[in-house]
Amino acid sequence: MATRLRAVVLLSGGLDSATTLAIARRTGFECYALSFDYGQRHRVELEAARRVAAALEVARHEILTFDLRQFGGSALTADIAVPKDRPGSEIAHGIPVTYVPARNTIFLSFALAWAETLGSTDIYIGVNVLDSSGYPDCRPEYIEAFERMANLATKAGVEGQPLTIHTPLIRMSKAEIVEAAMEAGVPLDLTWSCYEPRPDGAACGRCDSCQLRRRGFTEAGFVDPLRYA
Repeated sequence: MATRLRAVVLLSGGLDSATTLAIARRTGFECYALSFDYGQRHRVELEAARRVAAALEVARHEILTFDLRQFGGSALTADIAVPKDRPGSEIAHGIPVTYVPARNTIFLSFALAWAETLGSTDIYIGVNVLDSSGYPDCRPEYIEAFERMANLATKAGVEGQPLTIHTPLIRMSKAEIVEAAMEAGVPLDLTWSCYEPRPDGAACGRCDSCQLRRRGFTEAGFVDPLRYA
C-alpha cells in the first residue's frame, strides 16, 4: 500500500482553518494539525480545534504553548478593547488592533520545523486576502516570500525537497469559503470565530471576525450554527 503524503495544517479552530484542513484531507494528504495557545483572549478556539481535528480524523494534533502576552501589542494579547460593530467599509481598510505582530510568521516557522521533521514538503494555512481584516501576513506576496525563505533556510530545501505553502482560500470571499466548507464536509457546528466570547459561551456577534463570518453565511444562503449573544 502506497504511503500517503503528509501535510502540516495550521488549525485555529475557526471556519477558515477548518475548511483548509478539510481541503487538504480531500486532496489526499495525511494531515498533521498544528494549533497554538499563545495567550489569546479567545482560547476557546483551542477546544474548537480539538473537536475539528478529531472529527476530520487527523493523523496527529499538536498544540504548542507560548505567551505572546509578554509582548502585547494586540487586542488579542493585551488589555486593549476588541473593536465592535465596525461597518464593513471600515473593516476592509487599515490594519486593526486585533492584528498580532508577526503571528503568522511565528506560526509558519513552527509548521516548517514540524514539516521537515515529518519529511513533509507541504504546509496548509487558511489565510485570506479579501476578508482578512487588513492583516499584512495574509497577503499572497507574504506567503510567497516566506516560502522562498523556507527553501533557503532548511536542510530539506537545500537538498532538493522544496516546501510548498498551500493557501486554498486566499482569494475567496467569506461566502465562497462557507460554500467550500459545505462542499468539503466541514463540521461547521464545531468551529469558532469570535474574538471575545461571552461568559455564557456564546459568540459576541459584534467583533470583526463575527461580522465577517455572519455575512459570509448570509451571502452563501446557509444558516450559521454558531450561537451568538
